[in-house]
Amino acid sequence: MGETHKVRFEPVGIDIEADEDETILDAAFRQGVMLMHGCKEGQCSACKSFLLEGDLQMDRYSTFALADYESDEGFVLLCRGHAYSDLEIELVNYDEDMIRSGLPVVTAQTEVESIVALTHDISLVRLKMTDDSGLRFHPGQYVDIAIPGTEEHRSFSMANITVAEGVLEFIIKRYPGGKFSSLLEGTLSPGDPLSVTGPYGTFTLRVSSDRRLVFIGGGAGMSPILSLLGQMAESGNEREAVYYYGARTENDLFHLEEMEELSRRLPKFRFVPCLSESWPEEWPADGTEGETGLVTAVLERCEPHLTDCDVYLCGPPPMIDAALPLLESLGVPKEQVFYDKFTITAAAEE
Repeated sequence: MGETHKVRFEPVGIDIEADEDETILDAAFRQGVMLMHGCKEGQCSACKSFLLEGDLQMDRYSTFALADYESDEGFVLLCRGHAYSDLEIELVNYDEDMIRSGLPVVTAQTEVESIVALTHDISLVRLKMTDDSGLRFHPGQYVDIAIPGTEEHRSFSMANITVAEGVLEFIIKRYPGGKFSSLLEGTLSPGDPLSVTGPYGTFTLRVSSDRRLVFIGGGAGMSPILSLLGQMAESGNEREAVYYYGARTENDLFHLEEMEELSRRLPKFRFVPCLSESWPEEWPADGTEGETGLVTAVLERCEPHLTDCDVYLCGPPPMIDAALPLLESLGVPKEQVFYDKFTITAAAEE
């Protein structure tokens, strides 16, 4: 362990202690301060901040996340930065409510309880807690699952809303050759141990807002959105909400019964599946909603007035990359758009 230094975050006035051997972001996580972040690997710029005072040195990072001219001006990446003196840092992107409601990041031991195929390439994975680590999470957050026999991990969002029953649930897309997801096809079995670290992520419901909610997802991106909807149902939230879910064909749809149950529990909630590569003659079925086309095209067609909405995005990186400029063109303020930004490389490998 190296020396420990004080780090003060402005304009929120929060202090933490950071060891020289840990990144400032990890130090904040350890102390339950949930700063804005994404990849945690110096590739996405979500944790970019400005160094006001002190000696901060950074590990290697991508210049796509922090350009040389930004570094020269004093901008830093907290996921790469180490404190070598007391520091004063100005946060560029932050949500003070989220920062102050953060939960300490811990490593917990689990074992596989079950792995169930939901579609031809998506699985529901349940992990049972096997220790007393005290892991907790806010709906919408994620953990890093260690890949057995390696030093690597993959990040997955929880689909349930609490660990009260001692179980973490995940909706995971299986990729051919994926370093973790391929293990779901016969390698991992019930009883196998897995280590998880978290919680991470700021993709959480802003309960202080009463704006209409628009959820946009695709693939395994349903996982954290399902968690948020479950939180709303559990708390009796009465905000109007709609969920546009993009899939290629009807065979790629799943959890339809769960969506029906949420619609019963949330009278102001609508689920709208969107098919991009098939147009069945009886689509949508009688009495149900459904659209055709890419989910972003459906959004543009069906939701021309989004300026007074909170928009939550979760799905494949191309979907998010298409949705963000669309939302900007529709006049949605950036502070009303929420998403987890993962790197293309990590997504492609998993």
